[in-house]
Amino acid sequence: MAVTAETVKKLRQMSGAGILECQKALNETAGDIEKAIKLLRERGIVQAAKKSTRNAGDGLISAYIHAGSKLGVLIELNCETDFVAKTDEFKSLVKELTLQIAGANPQWVSRETVPADIIEKEKEIYRVQMAKDTKPKPPEVVEKILLGKLEKFYKDFCLLEQPYVRDPNKTVKDVITENIAKLGENIVVGRFVRYRVGEELETAETKTSDNKVAE
Repeated sequence: MAVTAETVKKLRQMSGAGILECQKALNETAGDIEKAIKLLRERGIVQAAKKSTRNAGDGLISAYIHAGSKLGVLIELNCETDFVAKTDEFKSLVKELTLQIAGANPQWVSRETVPADIIEKEKEIYRVQMAKDTKPKPPEVVEKILLGKLEKFYKDFCLLEQPYVRDPNKTVKDVITENIAKLGENIVVGRFVRYRVGEELETAETKTSDNKVAE
């Protein structure tokens, strides 16, 4: 399939990549836009990985107040320079993340920031649940189930691992990675907090207790 200017323009609008990158991706995929988007995404991830170790000492602190003023989110999103922090793309990402936090109620930024004692409490809950099974499972099976349940726990409560509210086929980490590739700087979620009127701050302890009741 011939690569036309219209196809390049369409890919650029869909991906946010530059003209040369779009032309190259389309040439390599015989003009297939879907394959070209996948290729650009893969390359973006590689580029973003190279930037992920760079210091992100600038950024923005932003707030979101939900309609009715009963729910609010405060977030710090970091990048490398004040120049990028002032771009519309970065501000848009900050807004998207506050909406994600408001709607999905994560408790931690990433799995690495979940306290070890919380993880142990979760494991203990799962072990108790499995001990009630009429058929005892071999230790290696129990361990595999524990790991699977922990993966679900991370997806529920860690911001970067949650499905993105606008596209569940992506994680929040995927969205941030795409913006790293687009903006050319490392981007890091520094911290966040979510408030709801009449409720105490939901903590890791609260979530663990909730799991016990629910199960």
